[in-house]
Amino acid sequence: MFKGQPKGLYALALANTGERFGYYTMLAIFLLFLQAKFGFTAAAAGQFYAIFLAAVYFMPVLGGWLADKIGFGKCVITGVCVMFIGYLCLAIPTNVFTSKGLALTLMIGALLLIAVGTGLFKGNLQVLVGNLYDDPKYAAKRDSAFSLFYMAINIGAMFAPTAATALTNGHLRSAGLIYKADIPALAHQYLAGTLADTSLLESLQAAMPSANVASMDLTMFSKFYISNLAFAYNLGFAVACVSLIFSIIIYLSCRKWFKHADVNAKQAAATNENVVELTPKQTKDRITALVFVFAVVIFFWMAFHQNGSSLTYFARDYTQSTVSGPLRIGFNIWPLFLIAVSVYTLFGIFQSETAKAKAICGVVTLLLWGGAIAIYSGMPDVLNILPQQFQQFNPFFVVALTPVSMALFGALAKKGKEPSAPKKIGLGMFVAALGYLIMLAASKGQPAPSELTAVGGVSPDPVVPTYLISTYLVLTFAELLLSPMGISFVSKVAPPKYKGLMMGLWFAATAIGNYLSSIPSMLWDNVPLWVNWTVLMALCVISGLVMFSFLKRLEAATAE
Repeated sequence: MFKGQPKGLYALALANTGERFGYYTMLAIFLLFLQAKFGFTAAAAGQFYAIFLAAVYFMPVLGGWLADKIGFGKCVITGVCVMFIGYLCLAIPTNVFTSKGLALTLMIGALLLIAVGTGLFKGNLQVLVGNLYDDPKYAAKRDSAFSLFYMAINIGAMFAPTAATALTNGHLRSAGLIYKADIPALAHQYLAGTLADTSLLESLQAAMPSANVASMDLTMFSKFYISNLAFAYNLGFAVACVSLIFSIIIYLSCRKWFKHADVNAKQAAATNENVVELTPKQTKDRITALVFVFAVVIFFWMAFHQNGSSLTYFARDYTQSTVSGPLRIGFNIWPLFLIAVSVYTLFGIFQSETAKAKAICGVVTLLLWGGAIAIYSGMPDVLNILPQQFQQFNPFFVVALTPVSMALFGALAKKGKEPSAPKKIGLGMFVAALGYLIMLAASKGQPAPSELTAVGGVSPDPVVPTYLISTYLVLTFAELLLSPMGISFVSKVAPPKYKGLMMGLWFAATAIGNYLSSIPSMLWDNVPLWVNWTVLMALCVISGLVMFSFLKRLEAATAE
């Protein structure tokens, strides 16, 4: 799986891993931060979250357009610098009680810088990866390369929720506090004069049974709790600054490995290098096919990015806050990481060419499993879990299942039966629909979100974590069919003069989907749970049907 890949792939993948670790650490707590610090409702926080995601994924259009003119590498380096300033601004603590306007302004400015920097960095880094495979020597490995690249992204994403949780819990404990999902909202309501003393006292007594809550000054406590929780989130945002430093060090120190790929069509023409020329009809057909694919995947991203909004709300309000038994292993990142690595060493047993290499892979696999079991054995019998911890399952599944996906499609390719990229995308839409079928089952008999206040803010009969974990597993299958294959498809099919722009438009489709992901959050307090999941499921099924109805036309337009 790693054999025969150019070294530049690994440098670019590791640079992206560092950036994505910081980004997903920030994203794991962003929605919770908005509600904790500013007292936003679920709908308002979801809208803010969706607008930010839309901006992050729309900016690569401008970044790609600029890179087609001045170069991909220049945009990547500039993007890292701009993102660093944005995360630094987001990490600055502000007092929401004395200067709410300033706090909001600083946050919005920081988010804008992060979006612009990501636009310059993300798409253009992936164009550099694609350019490595324009060399006929590596052309056949393009799809597998983007699968590995996508896996590296998710290594960063896998550790992000744990980093965010450790910082949040660590700071709260140092202040003599513990995290409970409903306390920030209740504190804001109390300060606004819309909550009685008794309601807040009851919640505090349940969260901190050893404390003498009856003697507390509730106004001072509310401000103290909100300020400390917000500062804990600020520390999480600072992690992104550190991760960007590692990314730029890797990028600059290994630049010689991919410098030859840092050439756009304009630069290639100026140096008399061979540039693939397409006829006007070929150019038009390819752009038309790409735009059609972009339009379809909008609805996948709308469904997929519920992980930071409606699925997080479901984790917080409808899912058990403790876990016992074997499932505990899923909420500790270290055994998960060891298990994920063991998948690769296990494949190494079968793919290694010498007996010695096979034996080494076998021994390492056993050691990794032993380490995972040892960590699991030392875990408490009952484990408290936080909503954001569910977000580590998707990247874990991506990392662990990537070699399985590559092996499956590699075997099909040898038989001449590998599905085309448009067909994989269509299949991915149907698989995503199955994920929300699981959520329909999980929501059966549960009260609507609007009814939760009457029953204490959380479901009186929360479901087991297995439902959400299963949903993330199914959505990961869909993601592996759609996302890395889609990026590879764009890098291969895009006309040379418009590579940056076309990669940017792929992210623009993601941006629109991310913005539409706010719809379930906007509906959250107004409709039964099953309505949200049914809407998402129906959109995925319809998109898959549309994709298959145009499949032959797409395959013909993008054929070599």
